[in-house]
Amino acid sequence: MTRPRRPHRLIHRISGQTYLWLAMLIFAASSAITRKLTEIGAQHFMDERNPISLCNVLFVGNLCALILLILIYGREWNKATLEQISRKNWVSLTAVAILSGALAPGLIFQALALTGVNNVILVGRLEPPLTLALSVWLLKDRVNIWEFIGAIAAFIGVILTIILQPPEEAMMNMGGFGLGIGEILAATGSVAIAASTIIGKKYLSQIPLGIYSIFRTALGTVIFFFSALVLYGSDHFADALSPFLWQWMFLYGGLIVVVGQSFWIKGLKTSTVSMASLVGSFSPIAGILAAYLILGEAPTLPQYIGGSLILVGLFLSQFGIWRERNGRVASDKVNSTQAQQQAENGMGFKGI
Repeated sequence: MTRPRRPHRLIHRISGQTYLWLAMLIFAASSAITRKLTEIGAQHFMDERNPISLCNVLFVGNLCALILLILIYGREWNKATLEQISRKNWVSLTAVAILSGALAPGLIFQALALTGVNNVILVGRLEPPLTLALSVWLLKDRVNIWEFIGAIAAFIGVILTIILQPPEEAMMNMGGFGLGIGEILAATGSVAIAASTIIGKKYLSQIPLGIYSIFRTALGTVIFFFSALVLYGSDHFADALSPFLWQWMFLYGGLIVVVGQSFWIKGLKTSTVSMASLVGSFSPIAGILAAYLILGEAPTLPQYIGGSLILVGLFLSQFGIWRERNGRVASDKVNSTQAQQQAENGMGFKGI
């Protein structure tokens, strides 16, 4: 008589690629879920305040992420490892924490409050071509012609998405074009992430992933918290401990932060860099689909035009990456901070 398979054996049989795809789907839905939560909060005001404000979601979500990272990587924070990190490394870690842990998330969350989710997703695709350009310029990296053409196509797609937007109240007039403030904030957030990626590639490639991730999340959360207090006032986080907020944050934190991050990290351990990059490239498609299913937000004509060029650019870039890695050993695992950054570069906003 055949014994039934145990659940934990089935879990071990799941491939790393499957975990990456599941994580990508969860992260792609994060923007739509974030917007939906704020809409739910707007229907349950407390003292004329939205208890599920974007700042509360970001702050509490980062706390959930920090707890998860400490549970996974806490052992790396030991005296022997910390003594090997130079002062220059700590300065670089601090810069990365400010840029990608505080500034970029804050800008992206504010963009979600001012423009459509699809705009934030598409404009966020400015990050990969910008990172590629900075890598060639500052780090003297070599890229093949397909990656170069793909980056140009994606960049043009982002620009068209921004300038073809219909007139709205929250717009700035620049050179005869009306640029949406939300789109500008999303683009600025992408610039901040690209800059942090370059700093990480140049100075932090040998830093253990656990120290990098925990420090970035912890310091970024602290900086964001105090910056919001200065910009918005001492009562801005008045509802941060609201039971109504936390009951939804358990869902948000449990799904996006805990499950999403766990799947992503587990998938990275057994996947190649090229596979993680390929999976991440499907994030904008899944994100736009999630916005339609969760919010009923259908793409507009400018989004179709810009998004089509962005997708062409993504596929051209992936073709170039595939050709470049075709002759390499298949066991090129994602096991370093630099490889983690390269894989995440195509993912865009991940909810935290």
